[in-house]
Amino acid sequence: MPRQFFVGGNFKMNPISRGQKESIISVLNSADLDSTTEIVIAPPSIYLIPLKDAVRSEIQVSAQNCYYKDSGAFTGEISPAQLVDANIPYVILGHSERRTLFNETSEFIAQKTKAALSATLKVILCVGETLSEREAGQTAAVVQKQLQVVVDVLQESDWSGVVIAYEPVWAIGTGKVATSAQAQEAHLDIRTFLLQAVSPAVSENTRIIYGGSVTAANSKELSTQLDVDGFLVGGASLKPEFVNIINARRD
Repeated sequence: MPRQFFVGGNFKMNPISRGQKESIISVLNSADLDSTTEIVIAPPSIYLIPLKDAVRSEIQVSAQNCYYKDSGAFTGEISPAQLVDANIPYVILGHSERRTLFNETSEFIAQKTKAALSATLKVILCVGETLSEREAGQTAAVVQKQLQVVVDVLQESDWSGVVIAYEPVWAIGTGKVATSAQAQEAHLDIRTFLLQAVSPAVSENTRIIYGGSVTAANSKELSTQLDVDGFLVGGASLKPEFVNIINARRD
């Protein structure tokens, strides 16, 4: 069964006003979007519920982060149970900005991934290497290490709720982008790892999407790669060109 193409928009800490948020949603609500693509957008938490209520029904909404506890004295956190109760179906976990700026370890991310899936959320799990790691030829080893700790805490059946986002850290927000060949190589390495570490079915069925300075200009070529099942888009998801990225596989 073919893997459904997936395009996510990670708004990060944007926009800074409700008016700008409404402008972004207006563009999406009026656009001609590829009905065969799964579309998910991740606004800041303050906009999650109003955006979910305002956006057209075929666009799903994701949180950008969550904790691993359902409730308690954890100031500033959002729990998986709260997201489920608010009918938010997805959460992004393991983004490089969480790893680097907020010192989240792969083990902590694995713990949060298990908790999110146990609460029935679906997870966009981010992995990726730094420029120095790529130049040292360590891309596959780094990504496999990030994934192995997740493999260790999940059951095989859990993987049906996971989308893996390969995001080379050196390409995020820099304007640099992995070539289509580099993206395909990294995605194939991930698929091969899943085959060996989990199962043939999980390897075949898990969607592996690319993130890192994705634009309307480069999305078409990237989308032709066999193991690139979509995109996690940053800055461009705030612009009208996000529509073109969603429609990248249209003829």
